[in-house]
Amino acid sequence: MNKSLPNKIALVTGANGGLGASVTKALLAAGATVVGVARHIEQKDFDSPSFVAISAELTTSDAAQKMVDEVLSSFGRIDILAHLVGGFAGGKTIAELDDATFEKMLDLNLRAAFYVLRAVIPHMRRAGNGRIIAIGSRAAEDPGPSVGAYSLSKAALASLVRTVALENKQHGITANIILPGTIDTSANRDAMPGADRRTWVQPDSIASLIVWLASDVGKDVTGAAIPVYGAGL
Repeated sequence: MNKSLPNKIALVTGANGGLGASVTKALLAAGATVVGVARHIEQKDFDSPSFVAISAELTTSDAAQKMVDEVLSSFGRIDILAHLVGGFAGGKTIAELDDATFEKMLDLNLRAAFYVLRAVIPHMRRAGNGRIIAIGSRAAEDPGPSVGAYSLSKAALASLVRTVALENKQHGITANIILPGTIDTSANRDAMPGADRRTWVQPDSIASLIVWLASDVGKDVTGAAIPVYGAGL
């Protein structure tokens, strides 16, 4: 098998989620050492000597910095950041939206990314190289009713990642965000049992795109918000 990421250190947040498991496996198959981070994750979640599990909560600055420091202490560098942490809440209009739901969406979809990026970028700058890929949502550019907190938090994430790309293009760092439609995960199947899954995006498709963006062939792509909407355009 052609390994496009030999000897690379990849940090994957949300590594054992519905999408995260596919991304982790794809990066491992490409030859990377993967540090997988989630609230609840174990070494046995992935059967590979190149996988390392770290349990961490990333919605506070101190926790994110501690996690990054732990990775750097063990491996000395972070070549790739695949930030997959996120969450969904819907069902309320803006007029009905409660503070707790609004803050939860900001925590999961924006603040966690900001804290991790702020901790990782200085080390990538010193190395003169880095690949940052985040998972957003189609809703960032195509919002709908009753999902306002989710949509705005994902739109802010897209702006954050594109700003990072502009601020670091002279440092050998690329930053891109993928905007998927509904992903075919077990959680989404449970939440939408009657949906036509034939139009949903496969996790492996997104994982393959992340590997491509992280590899040398993707080095000229930065600041992109890449739509992956599936067959249901």
